[in-house]
Amino acid sequence: MKALVVGAGKLGYRLAASLIDEDYEVTVVDNDEDVIENISSSLDVFSICANALDFGVLEELDISLFDYVIATTTNDEANVIVCTISKKLGAKYAIARVRDPEYRKHLDFISEELEIDKIINPDNATARSIVKYLMKRYQLYYDEFAGGKVSLVEFNIGNDPNFIGKRIMDIEKINNLLISAISRSGDAIIPNGNTILKENDVIILAGKSENIELFDKEHAGVKKTRALRSTMILGGGKTGLYLAILLLKENIDVTIVEINRERCLELKEIVPDAEIINGDGTDIAVLEEEMLHTYDAFVAATGIDEANLLMSLVAKQTGIYKSVAKISRTNYDKILDKLDIDAVFNTSYITAAEILKEIRGKSSLSLHLLLNGQVECAELIIKERYLVCGKSLEELNLPPGILIIAVVRNNEMIVPNGKTVLQAGDRIVLFSKHDVAPKMQKFFSSEGKLNDVLNSFKNRGRVNEL
Repeated sequence: MKALVVGAGKLGYRLAASLIDEDYEVTVVDNDEDVIENISSSLDVFSICANALDFGVLEELDISLFDYVIATTTNDEANVIVCTISKKLGAKYAIARVRDPEYRKHLDFISEELEIDKIINPDNATARSIVKYLMKRYQLYYDEFAGGKVSLVEFNIGNDPNFIGKRIMDIEKINNLLISAISRSGDAIIPNGNTILKENDVIILAGKSENIELFDKEHAGVKKTRALRSTMILGGGKTGLYLAILLLKENIDVTIVEINRERCLELKEIVPDAEIINGDGTDIAVLEEEMLHTYDAFVAATGIDEANLLMSLVAKQTGIYKSVAKISRTNYDKILDKLDIDAVFNTSYITAAEILKEIRGKSSLSLHLLLNGQVECAELIIKERYLVCGKSLEELNLPPGILIIAVVRNNEMIVPNGKTVLQAGDRIVLFSKHDVAPKMQKFFSSEGKLNDVLNSFKNRGRVNEL
């Protein structure tokens, strides 16, 4: 399988790395020599310094042989044109990144008329993820699967004696929840029953939504939960605008603090129901003047990661209920667990997950990159023709590093064990390290010989024993 990534910025780089893990033969095109040199020295890709809008470049690559063309440059129009030309020249599937809010109401038309198979909007996707978190009643960051029947929650165990130094199989009082993954000093672990927890580990627990909410209420350190009524957004760029639009639809009061006066005037026209403040939101005096502490939530969504992290920390110190930062780089992955911020959303990971789900096809109902992109949580449906159908988890004998955290059958969630037999129609939620996730998904949807597929999977030797 061959994939062309046009634009080797933060998203393009992340996608190229993920596609290599998917066993794709990856070609990267960018017109910046320094960018090309960087990606060539760090990833096993065929890189070209050129303008992908040049017909000659695409023809020389013989674009008709490519299974996927993914355009992620900073120019929306260029992405659309590259995808359209590639499809005209015979590429099988094209995905374009389009960020400008001006196009948000016309994406379906653009996709259909210009023969683009999928249009991805990173800022809108990030805003949706943030709003989903903000609208939850409790404070710990969590997500949902299987139509809300299965939930995940992240929890820093700190120096809690109920967790530290204990094997996972010996931990009590976690409301029938399963510890699905661990982040330790920025590195991800898929645990087993013998894994011992250490101080300041961040654990991801999975289980029924009602049990997750109970755990959240007991461990978030909040005596009284608060419904979201008001939100201050720092930065009126694309993400800030999408956030405002989505929150206003939920009848949430929105205030946007934006330093550029002309942008403030534009925002007032686009979202007249939001309060727009023209000021430097990185100035604590400005935030104090606007009575930041009276808001239920604060979202730092400027284009500068460092400013977002810093101001989210400042907001949290004022006692605000939920403080959130939006970032796009991976430089800070190893320190995020140590910061007193309720949630950090990485645009690159969110967008990469959407594109990977598209590439893997209909067998994947949802796909999330967790713990700084090191762990995948995927949701699949077992079909009768799949070889895992009718097999117990014991029979599958899955290698370390893969964990089935839930089986949803007849609208009921089952916490699986070795005796659980997979049936046609089961919706399963899987955790795995990102580098083995593609093989994991192929294994669970395989129609070949089960032992051959499993042996092939194990022989790759890419799963670390604990």
